[in-house]
Amino acid sequence: MQWEMVVGLEVHAQMNTNTKIFCGCSTSFGSDPNTQVCPVCLGLPGALPVLNKKVVDYAIKVGLATECKVAGMSRFARKNYFYPDLPKGYQISQFELPILEFGRIGVVDDEGNPKDIGITRIHMEEDAGKLIHPETPGCNYSLVDLNRACVPLIEIVSEPDIRSAKEASQYAKKLREILIYLGVCDGNMNEGSLRIDANVSVRPVGQKEFGTRSETKNVNSFRFLEQAIEYERERQIDLLEEGGVVVQETRLFDSVKGVTKGMRSKEEAHDYRYFPDPDLLPLVIDDEWIERMKGELPELPEARRARFTSDFGLSGDDSDLICQSRDMADFFEQTVKLHNDPKAVANWIMGSIMRDMNKEGLESVADAPITPEHIAGMLDLVKAGTISSTIAKEVFDHMWATGKSARDVVEEKGLVQVTDTSEIEAIVDKILAANPDEVEQYKGGKTKLMGFFVGQIMRESRGKANPGVVNQLLKAKLES
Repeated sequence: MQWEMVVGLEVHAQMNTNTKIFCGCSTSFGSDPNTQVCPVCLGLPGALPVLNKKVVDYAIKVGLATECKVAGMSRFARKNYFYPDLPKGYQISQFELPILEFGRIGVVDDEGNPKDIGITRIHMEEDAGKLIHPETPGCNYSLVDLNRACVPLIEIVSEPDIRSAKEASQYAKKLREILIYLGVCDGNMNEGSLRIDANVSVRPVGQKEFGTRSETKNVNSFRFLEQAIEYERERQIDLLEEGGVVVQETRLFDSVKGVTKGMRSKEEAHDYRYFPDPDLLPLVIDDEWIERMKGELPELPEARRARFTSDFGLSGDDSDLICQSRDMADFFEQTVKLHNDPKAVANWIMGSIMRDMNKEGLESVADAPITPEHIAGMLDLVKAGTISSTIAKEVFDHMWATGKSARDVVEEKGLVQVTDTSEIEAIVDKILAANPDEVEQYKGGKTKLMGFFVGQIMRESRGKANPGVVNQLLKAKLES
């Protein structure tokens, strides 16, 4: 039997606000346990929530960027369940009247065709706390840290339009890019700022009804997302083909073993006994508010990629790589304004800059010791013939290590390119005299040895000889 997989994603994104959604406690990451709490986020009797307007601003921006309809009136609800890290015994969320509905994100399917993944709804809610399980042998208790309780989230729920693990990964990556470009979420999956739940089911090809789904919770990387979906697909198909039944349940992904494991039976909406929160008024959003947020939207990733391709002549792949990060795209544009050679700037960004950022584990180019002025200044020296492209690599390394300008590095290290013909000719003569066998082979027709001679000459000159002059003199001498 041929099987088709159906996937829907629920993405929880932490809003990048300084304070929580219903109180004034800090949202900063990494503080000591239970130091960023108050009566509201501890759920103490008599404490009343007050909505953080910035969270609403951010949610509207996300809705506009994903082509959602912004509701004129939405309402908060209490989602009742009992867990040690939920001090009130309920989570303030939205249910039947969310703030945003009916959006879309474009992806490319496995056959290379454009495809829209629908967004069912986006709603605001508070996060729960965190359970810490000590690894002490024989320990049979857990600790509770409530710093995350009441941290603002939006939950983005997709339509079940996804048909492969790659489509799911694409959708999640594009959504993360949008959130980061808007500045509403830092997208840090390691710190839990972005968490993905994958609902997976399978059905015989041609069947309209969906199969029973499992939900794999809190996947924190795109690679793990693909692995979890693929594993679930194979697990469910094997189970059905052996005559078994897929159980609707919540599962966790074990990234070490590459498998999902059952955690608990999957709750339905009625299990949570939703009802409107009596402490919070309905949220009314007028057209003026929406227009104000629309005016604050930045250029979004897809539009920027298209502009980089059309205005700067970059390839689709180059534009895609540079525009994955808003900071990197800004860095590129600022550098091009200083040195108008987009392709050269792109090559240095995608080569040396990204290489060193990966080596040092830097998330943003803003944290790198290099600036647009550094790169533009170095490229100006190459264009002027002051240094060669080979020397530029050495200059870059010194700029990265010291923060000094390209001109200062060149002057301090004595790296100015040698253009004096007589000086270069002396080096050429020396290399030819030292390699008589190779000279004879070249004259016998083995012209590929030209690269060997150039390499020897550049090494002898410590990379400072002008390559154009080297090639001209070398060819003349070898063919005389």
